[in-house]
Amino acid sequence: MTDNGDFDMSTLDDMNRNVIEEFRENGGKVGGLFEGKPLVLVHHVGAKSGVKRIAPLVPYVDGSRTFVFASLGGADVNPAWYHNVVTNPDVVVELGSETFAATARVLSGGERDDIYAKQSAVEPQFAEYQSKTTRVIPVVELVRSGG
Repeated sequence: MTDNGDFDMSTLDDMNRNVIEEFRENGGKVGGLFEGKPLVLVHHVGAKSGVKRIAPLVPYVDGSRTFVFASLGGADVNPAWYHNVVTNPDVVVELGSETFAATARVLSGGERDDIYAKQSAVEPQFAEYQSKTTRVIPVVELVRSGG
């Protein structure tokens, strides 16, 4: 973050690039900020630019269902990847050593609240993120294609 509370996108891009490299070198495991946490890489297409991008995210995995959270650390705005998957919901997901096509589906109401509560129970920082902002942090299910 910058001194005025905004995210420095070049720093975020550099951090993401390093996390992506480490994820791929270690079968989905990374250290540092994400050490010991599950991680997915979500390939998405820029809503305005059409540029292909990859977002490393901490998911909630429930059986064959995978959910991600547009928390941006509790910032008052949604992350760019969220806007991208709303506009272009066809994504590719890397989970561990598996890669699969998926469709991003934004959850709402009680379904959203239930999954966010489950994520907050296993990853308490997500409860903290929600407490930092007045926006409702979106929950996105990554629905596997063909199932």
